[in-house]
Amino acid sequence: MKQTVAFLGPAGTFTQEAAHYLLPETAYETVPYKTIPDVLSAVHSGEVHLGVVPVENAIEGSVNLTLDWLVHQVAAPIVGELVYPVAQHLIVHEAHAQLPLAEVTKVLSHPQAIAQCRLFLRDNMSGAEIEYASSTAEAARIVSTHPEHRWAAIGTRLAQQIYNLNLREVAIADYAHNYTRFIVVGQAPHEVQPKAVAQKTSLLITLPEDFPGALYQVLATFAWRKINLTRIESRPTKRGLGSYHFFIDAEASAEDVLLQGAMREIDALGCRLRQLGSYPCYAVSTDFTAVKR
Repeated sequence: MKQTVAFLGPAGTFTQEAAHYLLPETAYETVPYKTIPDVLSAVHSGEVHLGVVPVENAIEGSVNLTLDWLVHQVAAPIVGELVYPVAQHLIVHEAHAQLPLAEVTKVLSHPQAIAQCRLFLRDNMSGAEIEYASSTAEAARIVSTHPEHRWAAIGTRLAQQIYNLNLREVAIADYAHNYTRFIVVGQAPHEVQPKAVAQKTSLLITLPEDFPGALYQVLATFAWRKINLTRIESRPTKRGLGSYHFFIDAEASAEDVLLQGAMREIDALGCRLRQLGSYPCYAVSTDFTAVKR
């Protein structure tokens, strides 16, 4: 029996592409959900076995909604990571395949996709209204149902194919090396297509509020043990100004004796420490998306 995998839908999102790359369709059935909180809540409630959500983009940085929901709303361990190349394309209804870009009246997409294409939009479609959608695929779906409007969407080739749209411009992101980091949450996958390239442990650390130099001492516990940290990021605890959690990704397994020692030392400093997951990491070895013109 196939395991169910929730992803940020509808069909045709980068999240679905990433899920299909990592998890073979012979063993997993992908199920679309409207929002990132919906995906994570479905995993938390046991409605699905796994969830795939974006957590960071090379151009626009962290997806704060994912981070905050994992911390404050659900208990869903991270069980895998995939770094996946992203190519943003401009897609229009077939009725407007020859429409000059300057005559497009509205561009729809997810806020992150819009942000990744700011220069292209400014240079080619400065007069178009920008409208945010819950996903790039939802933007494509909306454009497909309104041929009477001169609208365009920014999204994936998969969405263009699913909704029978015209691929008007290819690879329009402002920077060519555009990658998104996706995480898998829930039960550990029983079958994965690519080989793991690394092992990580994600930690959430909350510092004592009356301990000057606490962050320095926390980082020192990793430094002298020569544990590489691939990410350090602060997010508000939502308890008041100046109160922060720190997300730390350590390039080591939770079973590593050095990392275990670091975590014990951090605990002894009076910090609150929560392990968000210890998991294998995967990456697409080559950028198989369209090359920027």
